Amino acid sequence: MIPFFIVQQQTAALIHRFGKFIRIADPGLNFKLPLIERVAGRVNLRVRQLDVDVETKTEDNVFVKVIVSVQYYVLKDKIYDAFYKLDDPATQIRSFVFDVVRARVPRIKLDDVFEKKDEIATVVKDELAQVMDDFGYGIVKALVTDIDPDAKVKIAMNEINAAQRLRVAAAEKGEAEKILQVKAAEAEAESKALSGKGIADQRRAIVDGLKESVGESQRSVSEASATEVMNLVLMTQYFDTLKEIGQGSSSNTILLPHSPGHLTDLATQIRDSMIAGDQASALANSSRQAKQPATQEPSPHSVPPQPPSTTA
Repeated sequence: MIPFFIVQQQTAALIHRFGKFIRIADPGLNFKLPLIERVAGRVNLRVRQLDVDVETKTEDNVFVKVIVSVQYYVLKDKIYDAFYKLDDPATQIRSFVFDVVRARVPRIKLDDVFEKKDEIATVVKDELAQVMDDFGYGIVKALVTDIDPDAKVKIAMNEINAAQRLRVAAAEKGEAEKILQVKAAEAEAESKALSGKGIADQRRAIVDGLKESVGESQRSVSEASATEVMNLVLMTQYFDTLKEIGQGSSSNTILLPHSPGHLTDLATQIRDSMIAGDQASALANSSRQAKQPATQEPSPHSVPPQPPSTTA
């Protein structure tokens, strides 16, 4: 029998003499008495992890599977307790995790379980640390690594989430369309206002130009009447318009009638329309005055009529 044995790092060996615990062998080369002492067992001092799947239900009666990962290790000053008090520490830890999770989760609604997973993990760690310390084990951390509801519940939750997002997207899209329509209406109103102003300015400039042209023509040719000067101006504008149309390569404008002789008829029509408008306005004013009752205010110096006198 070889009296020497080796203990690996982060490991402790328990030595028995005639079946009774004698000492704990530290890592390295150790000596034992042949035939008298033996290594009863070895304890791993490294941190280990145990994953526990707990199926429970929430406050709103939804079954979920909670996966809790517990990181634990053997306390160096309690190696004896860890080796002799617990036969299967993993089973013991799993039982405590089941007890804590099934006592905590049924008081929480499903939506709150995801938000309070850190709180559940803290409760599990505190409960385990208090209990497992008596057995020589320390708890590093307890983590809730997964919360898995029933498949139908997950589909329903995804549909609810999708509906909420679609509703928000529809509201945002409607608001964007509203803004676009309002801006388009404002732009159209401003465009029409500016267009109207431009047309008014253009007509005002044309009228001013015609007045100036007629005045200059009458001053240059004293024998010409205003009607003849106006006809000359209209004919000049007519030929200028034809020139501009001819210069355009893609113009498809047709003037009907296009004979210069019709300018006299056009001027006559304009003049007749103006005369008819003046006559209609005068007739309307006379009719309005005729409908008003003729009332004569009494003069302050007039004497009221006296009743006829009677003679006896």
